[in-house]
Amino acid sequence: MLITLLNGALVVQIKLEKSDISFDDNICMCFEEPCPDDEKIFRGTQTHLYLTATEAREIAKELLAVAEESDIYSQDAI
Repeated sequence: MLITLLNGALVVQIKLEKSDISFDDNICMCFEEPCPDDEKIFRGTQTHLYLTATEAREIAKELLAVAEESDIYSQDAI
Protein backbone atom coordinates (compact mmCIF):
# COMPACT_ATOMS: atom_id res chain seq x y z
CA MET A 1 0.00 0.00 0.00
CA LEU A 2 1.36 3.42 -0.98
CA ILE A 3 0.27 6.60 0.76
CA THR A 4 1.38 9.95 -0.65
CA LEU A 5 1.60 12.85 1.80
CA LEU A 6 2.66 16.50 1.74
CA ASN A 7 1.81 17.03 -1.93
CA GLY A 8 4.04 14.14 -2.99
CA ALA A 9 7.05 15.14 -0.89
CA LEU A 10 6.64 12.04 1.30
CA VAL A 11 5.61 8.56 0.18
CA VAL A 12 4.85 5.88 2.75
CA GLN A 13 4.77 2.23 1.75
CA ILE A 14 3.39 -0.30 4.23
CA LYS A 15 3.99 -3.99 3.58
CA LEU A 16 4.55 -7.35 5.21
CA GLU A 17 8.23 -8.20 4.89
CA LYS A 18 7.79 -11.88 4.01
CA SER A 19 11.52 -12.57 4.12
CA ASP A 20 11.44 -11.55 7.81
CA ILE A 21 8.36 -13.60 8.72
CA SER A 22 10.29 -15.39 11.47
CA PHE A 23 10.74 -12.06 13.30
CA ASP A 24 8.02 -10.33 15.32
CA ASP A 25 8.71 -6.97 13.65
CA ASN A 26 7.97 -8.04 10.08
CA ILE A 27 5.71 -5.14 9.08
CA CYS A 28 7.70 -2.51 7.23
CA MET A 29 6.84 1.16 6.88
CA CYS A 30 9.13 2.60 4.24
CA PHE A 31 9.34 6.39 3.99
CA GLU A 32 10.65 7.85 0.74
CA GLU A 33 11.15 11.54 0.11
CA PRO A 34 11.33 12.45 -3.58
CA CYS A 35 11.83 16.13 -2.76
CA PRO A 36 14.69 18.63 -2.44
CA ASP A 37 17.01 18.10 0.54
CA ASP A 38 15.84 21.26 2.31
CA GLU A 39 12.28 19.87 2.39
CA LYS A 40 13.19 16.43 3.79
CA ILE A 41 11.92 15.29 7.18
CA PHE A 42 14.33 12.33 7.43
CA ARG A 43 18.04 12.48 6.74
CA GLY A 44 18.14 9.64 4.25
CA THR A 45 16.35 9.28 0.93
CA GLN A 46 14.65 6.17 2.30
CA THR A 47 13.92 5.23 5.92
CA HIS A 48 12.51 1.91 7.12
CA LEU A 49 10.58 1.39 10.33
CA TYR A 50 9.85 -2.21 11.30
CA LEU A 51 6.82 -2.88 13.50
CA THR A 52 5.26 -5.82 15.25
CA ALA A 53 1.61 -6.62 14.51
CA THR A 54 0.68 -5.21 17.94
CA GLU A 55 2.53 -1.95 17.27
CA ALA A 56 0.92 -1.63 13.83
CA ARG A 57 -2.53 -2.13 15.37
CA GLU A 58 -1.79 0.50 18.05
CA ILE A 59 -0.77 3.04 15.40
CA ALA A 60 -3.84 2.25 13.30
CA LYS A 61 -6.12 2.53 16.35
CA GLU A 62 -4.67 5.90 17.36
CA LEU A 63 -4.84 7.26 13.79
CA LEU A 64 -8.49 6.27 13.54
CA ALA A 65 -9.29 7.82 16.93
CA VAL A 66 -7.64 11.12 15.98
CA ALA A 67 -9.36 11.09 12.57
CA GLU A 68 -12.73 10.67 14.31
CA GLU A 69 -11.89 13.50 16.71
CA SER A 70 -10.90 15.71 13.77
CA ASP A 71 -14.22 14.97 12.04
CA ILE A 72 -16.15 15.92 15.17
CA TYR A 73 -14.30 19.20 15.66
CA SER A 74 -14.50 20.01 11.95
CA GLN A 75 -18.29 19.58 12.03
CA ASP A 76 -18.52 21.80 15.12
CA ALA A 77 -16.58 24.55 13.32
CA ILE A 78 -19.14 24.73 10.51
